[in-house]
Amino acid sequence: MTVSLHVAVHGAGAWGTALAMVAARAGHSVTLVTRNPSIAVEINTGHRSVYLPDARLSEDIVASDDVAVLSEADVVLCAVPAQATAAEALRIGPHLKPGTPLVSCAKGIDARSGLLVSEVLAGAIAHVPIAALSGPGFAVDVAAGLPTAVTIASEEGDLAERLCQLLAGPAFRPYASRDLVGVQLGGALKNVLAIAAGIVAGARLGASAEAAVITRGFVEMRRLAGAWGAKPETLMGLAGLGDLVLTCSSLQSRNFALGHAIGAGEPLPQKLAEGVATAEIAVTRAAAFGVDVPIMAAVAAILDRRLTVEEAIDALLSRPLKREDF
Repeated sequence: MTVSLHVAVHGAGAWGTALAMVAARAGHSVTLVTRNPSIAVEINTGHRSVYLPDARLSEDIVASDDVAVLSEADVVLCAVPAQATAAEALRIGPHLKPGTPLVSCAKGIDARSGLLVSEVLAGAIAHVPIAALSGPGFAVDVAAGLPTAVTIASEEGDLAERLCQLLAGPAFRPYASRDLVGVQLGGALKNVLAIAAGIVAGARLGASAEAAVITRGFVEMRRLAGAWGAKPETLMGLAGLGDLVLTCSSLQSRNFALGHAIGAGEPLPQKLAEGVATAEIAVTRAAAFGVDVPIMAAVAAILDRRLTVEEAIDALLSRPLKREDF
């Protein structure tokens, strides 16, 4: 039986709120930390979140706009966007008790430094063990209590296993991993490929083209992650292939929705898509490692307006024929 703990979630967007609901369902008291006082009031008085309007939050979830409350937490889940992590780490670090597990829940790479989110957190907050949670899960599904499986990774002893026990519930199944690099790269790189899949769908290039982009894109993702230091087999799991399948098949995915709008020539959605920042980082790292990533490179070129969608498609289809190597 899981012992009830105090879990804090830093970041009260849709994903952070959904994870707060997961922790509450697992029997823990939960503090949801937000920068916005009005969101804290809304959650505490109406048990609702503007980011998940159809969900009713448990009364075991208390919201606060004061980061000092993190000092009371036994575990902290960091659910702010990847590009905000460096600044937020400096804010929250002084308030974390030594030894408090800090779990990165963002799916991206820091654009300024090129570091993984776990590396950003570890560099700013040296007195806590770091883990990462990633995998196929839309916030609305998790909030609704629909079956979801994710991966939690840490290089710190049995921390990943303990966090899995902490957050597991009837409909939320976490799997443990020691491949902290691979789990994060799966979550970050698949965003770039989701943009590619969205472009194909938006341009109405057909289901066959979508399948080809996803499959060959996965090969790129696996090769690049391996060169980056991940275990290639990790990319075969939930945090890699699983998340790729989810985000390349639904407009619920912000990255797929962005790509779909680009492919269809429609106005771009205003919601954050982490794959935009990740694309150029991925291509730069791939060049340094000597890894060929033509699909990711095409996405980066389209986002930078160096190529049109039509030009990128022509460039991919005119590449020399080759053996299908993995």
